[in-house]
Amino acid sequence: MSFAQRWRDIRVGFERPFWVANISELFERLSYYAAFASLARYLHEVLKFPTEQTGTLTGFFGGLVWFLPVFGGTLADRMGFRRALSLAYLILTCAYFLLGSLGSPWLAPVRDSVPLVVLVAFVLALPALGVALVKPSVVGTTARASKENVRSIGYSIYYTLVNIGGAAGPYVASYVHQRMRVENVFRVAALSVFLMFLGVLLFFREPRRTEEVQTTSLSQAARNFWTVTTNPRFMLFLLIFTGYWIVYWQEFITLPLYVHDYINPRTDTELLLVTGPLVVIALTLAINILTQKIPAFSAIIIGTLLVALAWIILIVRPTVTGVVLTLIAVALGEIIQSPRYYEYISRLAPSGQQGTYMGFAFLPLGIGSFIGGKFGGFLIHHFGEVNHQPAMMWWVITGVGVLTAILLWIYDKFVLPQPAGETTHVTAG
Repeated sequence: MSFAQRWRDIRVGFERPFWVANISELFERLSYYAAFASLARYLHEVLKFPTEQTGTLTGFFGGLVWFLPVFGGTLADRMGFRRALSLAYLILTCAYFLLGSLGSPWLAPVRDSVPLVVLVAFVLALPALGVALVKPSVVGTTARASKENVRSIGYSIYYTLVNIGGAAGPYVASYVHQRMRVENVFRVAALSVFLMFLGVLLFFREPRRTEEVQTTSLSQAARNFWTVTTNPRFMLFLLIFTGYWIVYWQEFITLPLYVHDYINPRTDTELLLVTGPLVVIALTLAINILTQKIPAFSAIIIGTLLVALAWIILIVRPTVTGVVLTLIAVALGEIIQSPRYYEYISRLAPSGQQGTYMGFAFLPLGIGSFIGGKFGGFLIHHFGEVNHQPAMMWWVITGVGVLTAILLWIYDKFVLPQPAGETTHVTAG
């Protein structure tokens, strides 16, 4: 196929809701990653939580954000993506504003009446309610508003825009934090998602197709949810893939603390976290084209293994340069597997259940953050503060990633193949 023909397919292959939803996702990710980039050090250095508790709370924040889309996807199917996105961005506006106001005088009565850890945990849970609706709505819109011949490219565009937001978020956090109190990072995040609330109301129209089966009742939505949870092969795949995210989330949960405490305390860790998203922005489309003939599941395994082995760079070269090289390697693994992961699951979803299935696609991210927060906090405390061998924690993280890749390979070879007539195993191209 010629470049001109491919470009024409891209121009006419996406409906307007695709672009509105994905551009709004860019700013949602900017808000999320700005908050996430500052959160660990904010909890540890400003609110004075110890390292283990900081890891647990940071993982709790990320865990709920990614876990609740499992339920939000079913709700989005029922509500419609326009209403779901509008409600989500309104919730996120309020949530980030509260997160930035934890030390404000007007919250003093609340701080005096409940333990600080309880208050912080409650406020950290609020953004999850919004993201629970945003993620399945955007990826569901991408599925509905993309023609079949450009759907793979659609998910690459989605992932590129996500990473533009992911790169901009830490940069904005760094810029704001260098000039103002860190609490203002969360207020800027609130402003960003509020603008997306207005944008969805003004420009987004519900994507519909004549052949699309709509979820018409809550009982039907509940049956869809039950159907997915009782699919043992699919749920086993999601459980195994959780290991990838236990490894990946250390980039935000423990790496900023590790760099500050054991490499260089003057390092701008928020700016450092721009590295990975910049690599993804630059290379996602190119690598997607180069790897499009690789079966989707094989790409997931290769990406998982590369992310696992990337941390060896930090062990061998415990410098800021080593951190940058590690983040580049992690990003390359992410590029190989992530767009193909979303594409793979989107093709499993029956008509009318895209929101539900894509909501479940985020389950490994949530569980991985929950476990990764507690696990990473334990590792940096045990190997750093107790044994004074902080680099050992990255050997453990690498081991978890390699084990995950092995289990995915076993699943692909011995579990995934279906009896004749079933089509769960999808080879995407």
